[in-house]
Amino acid sequence: MDSLLAEPACQGPEDIIALPEIPDAPFAHGPFLVEADGALRPLRAPAMRFAWRNRPCEARIAGRAINLSVLVGAIPYTAERRGDRSGMLAAIATEAQGLPAGRLLRLQRDARLRLDATLDLPIPSTVTALIASLVGFVLELDFYLDRLEALGVPAG
Repeated sequence: MDSLLAEPACQGPEDIIALPEIPDAPFAHGPFLVEADGALRPLRAPAMRFAWRNRPCEARIAGRAINLSVLVGAIPYTAERRGDRSGMLAAIATEAQGLPAGRLLRLQRDARLRLDATLDLPIPSTVTALIASLVGFVLELDFYLDRLEALGVPAG
């Protein structure tokens, strides 16, 4: 009980930490114009790069959409694992057909697999809404990464 009656940690005005002043809205912050309600308007084509399960991801805002691209893995070269390659390509083709609308699995020239997705830009486009969209996407992505790993596709 004595701890409840202890002196407060903050003794006076000199103990208060001054926060930086927030400019009047709208104001530019990075590639966005921030409105008074927190809504974001892109000033140019912003992109965010991050990694999920050791795979490079990129999110770009284009108009009213978020375009996402993830390098999900790599197909072994014929010289590395001849027997695995053809079976893996057939299994991946089957997986690609089961993707929801707005998702596309591509085999690039360098034998890496890329998953592209398009999401609607949330309205209002606040930082919280953008992050929530990205989190929803990577949680969905986990399902596909698990399936690709089960087929033997290593992170590439």
